[in-house]
Amino acid sequence: MGTHFAIKVFTCMKMTLSLIKADIGGIGGHTKPSEKLLETVRNFVKEKGEYLLTDHRVYHTGDDVAILMTHTNGEGNEKVHQLAWDAFVAGTETAKSEGLYGAGQDLLKDAFTGNIQGMGPGVAEIEFEERPNESVMAFSMDKTEPGAFNLPMYLGFADPMWCPGLIVAPEIMQGFTFEIIDTENTEADKVIRLHAPEDLYDIAALLRETRRYVVKSIYSRKYPDEHVVSVSTTRLKNIAGKYVGKDDPVALVRVQKIFPATEEIGACYRNAHFVAGDCRGSHQQPLMPVTINSPSSVHYCVPIVQGITFSMRNGILTEFVDVFDDPFWDHIREKASRKSIEMREQGFVEPSMLPREELEYGGIGERLDKLESRFEIKPD
Repeated sequence: MGTHFAIKVFTCMKMTLSLIKADIGGIGGHTKPSEKLLETVRNFVKEKGEYLLTDHRVYHTGDDVAILMTHTNGEGNEKVHQLAWDAFVAGTETAKSEGLYGAGQDLLKDAFTGNIQGMGPGVAEIEFEERPNESVMAFSMDKTEPGAFNLPMYLGFADPMWCPGLIVAPEIMQGFTFEIIDTENTEADKVIRLHAPEDLYDIAALLRETRRYVVKSIYSRKYPDEHVVSVSTTRLKNIAGKYVGKDDPVALVRVQKIFPATEEIGACYRNAHFVAGDCRGSHQQPLMPVTINSPSSVHYCVPIVQGITFSMRNGILTEFVDVFDDPFWDHIREKASRKSIEMREQGFVEPSMLPREELEYGGIGERLDKLESRFEIKPD
């Protein structure tokens, strides 16, 4: 009688990281969500996501609530998106009960329709097979638009002056593929794929127009199936047809080994580069790196970016490291403050204030339209 051996086959299950963020209410204006609001969202996700999610975290950037989730359901999963939407709806009810400003501001649809994309909240997602030591960075911005990520992503994945690994690390020497979206096309995603380094000038030509062309995803050239970067590209005004707040984007970036290093990506935010947004979404201001769970600035809501890095194994997240919480970044915050003051001293005159076609409020356009009829053509 023969002996039978049971052979167990292990398959490498793909994990999905989903980062979904929305402005659903702030204390005394666009500052930060209340602790009660945050607790409502945390408790909702913990209770309703128990059998759906592997792990999750809830935190805030300015007045935006972010939900970071790991699961095995893939990108764009209806149940995961429904969970986030319902958590924001629950948080909105708490915001209303406390009289918070802008309660439910980013929830632009009356009911969930199967995918949170195009409904207001910012969404970044990556599905991948975990490496033995999976390292990820998550960035979230407040008071600005998705194009604010264009420069840091270009520097980190296409410029060896900023990312020396592009010329010294064999795993990333072949470069990366940029997927860039035209946000003005609202019928469907209109994207182009360009390869660094050979398409470098074409990538630069598109990414300079931050209000239209935005980095959506980045992929490895050496390992084409490896999705490295995901950026939320939601433009709220394209959904609502009017200004309802800035887009406040998020991004997920896988780092280390076959990707740029954590410090190479983090360094790309030391420019405090000028971005569109700020108070009333109508000005050019520097992007200030701040610590996690910071409130929005009351100096005209200067645009901010927060960054965290973490490891994960089998979908379980470690604690976060706050990447902008060390003495070096105090210097960058001082730099951003100086740049902000200098630009703001120019008041309403371009380029301090955005051009008419980019202003998020309609008052200037309405005023100029009224004045048009008062112009006279003088005879020669």
